Amino acid sequence: MTEQEILIAKDLLKIKAIFLRPDEPFIWASGIKSPIYCDNRLTLTAPNVRLDVEYGLVGLIKDHFKNVEVLMGTSTAGIAHAAIVGHLMNLPMGYVRSSSKDHGRQNRIEGRLEPGQKVVVVEDLISTGGSVIEVVNTLRDAGADVLGVVSIYTYGMQKGIDRLAEANVVNYSLTTFDNVIEVAAQEGYIKEEDKERLVKFRNNPTDESWIGQGE
Repeated sequence: MTEQEILIAKDLLKIKAIFLRPDEPFIWASGIKSPIYCDNRLTLTAPNVRLDVEYGLVGLIKDHFKNVEVLMGTSTAGIAHAAIVGHLMNLPMGYVRSSSKDHGRQNRIEGRLEPGQKVVVVEDLISTGGSVIEVVNTLRDAGADVLGVVSIYTYGMQKGIDRLAEANVVNYSLTTFDNVIEVAAQEGYIKEEDKERLVKFRNNPTDESWIGQGE
């Protein structure tokens, strides 16, 4: 793990933007039982963490997408981060709606975007990759040259990895599921033996055999 990956993992755990509860699973909207819950919106209400996140995203963009001309946030979680990073980098920003407006010009892309402009998408987290790929495809359909994606956190689910590769989308995250559970064990948020259970969930979220293994 890099120092930045450790820092962001510690930040997210500290403010409970990532909450680990392997013995009392959360239930996702899909009905899947999960030992982890992630709400990166909490980074916006924690100024010190917010600074770590935004400057971290700036670093990812400068390292990997030097030719970027426009930032585009995902709706709604990526909008604030794209705006702050755009301000720090003196870059224009906009965002992509989850669906077109039903009034006015019926825009789906908000903000000025010229065909051929080099775009980086700003996302808060990636699980199966479906929503961010839809955003990238919307931008590509509008003529943008999408260089890739930067995100705060990724689960590293195989389905997401495969989908991004198939769609030819490159993503760089500030920290990952594996980083978080390693730091969580070191910091005492979970027991060392919980790591295997958490990885089992990540590798196959529909397999509930990890539940109860810590009892």
